[in-house]
Amino acid sequence: MASNLLLTPIFQHIVLAYTALFLSIALGIPLAILALYSRTLQRIVMTLSNLMQAVPTLAVVAIVVPLIGIGFWPAIVAIILRALLPIIKNTWIGLSSVDPAQIASAEGLGLSEWEIIRYVRLPNAYPAIFAGVKFAAILANSVAILTAMIGSGGLGSLVFEGLAGVNMMKMLSGALPAIGIALFLDASFSWMERRLLPRSGESGLE
Repeated sequence: MASNLLLTPIFQHIVLAYTALFLSIALGIPLAILALYSRTLQRIVMTLSNLMQAVPTLAVVAIVVPLIGIGFWPAIVAIILRALLPIIKNTWIGLSSVDPAQIASAEGLGLSEWEIIRYVRLPNAYPAIFAGVKFAAILANSVAILTAMIGSGGLGSLVFEGLAGVNMMKMLSGALPAIGIALFLDASFSWMERRLLPRSGESGLE
């Protein structure tokens, strides 16, 4: 019975944190690619991302409430606002740090801009991208705990109920699974990174 009561918050937490993470990836990587070719967009995206990162997490959660209310989707927005910066910044750094000689060789072979991104820039940027996504995953996991304050549910609700009732067991029943999820995801991303790293230095032009 107790395990069943714990499974629902764990499921809610995973759905909340990693829906937001995947949306952050879907937004962040294309924005970083576009920023690579537009200085104006680069300044706007980087400034806004750095600004959101400078704002304390609790303040981000609090700001979301009067704008879009409480519940699951406002919590998703709050998590995205925190997770976007490492994804955008690391992706942009990885894409823009490619050896100019490789870019020149690709252009000499007649590759289009999209083909250069796909076969040259992205493979070389994998380590930086994975580092950003891994950090964003840890952020999403921790912010998902705090969003229980605005009715998102999940493991954060157990943590805050335990704190309010001075119930250490209840608080730990929320905190320990969240820590376990974070460790599992860190190991998973590290495993995927190791699988891709042997190809990260290959441009696909040989």
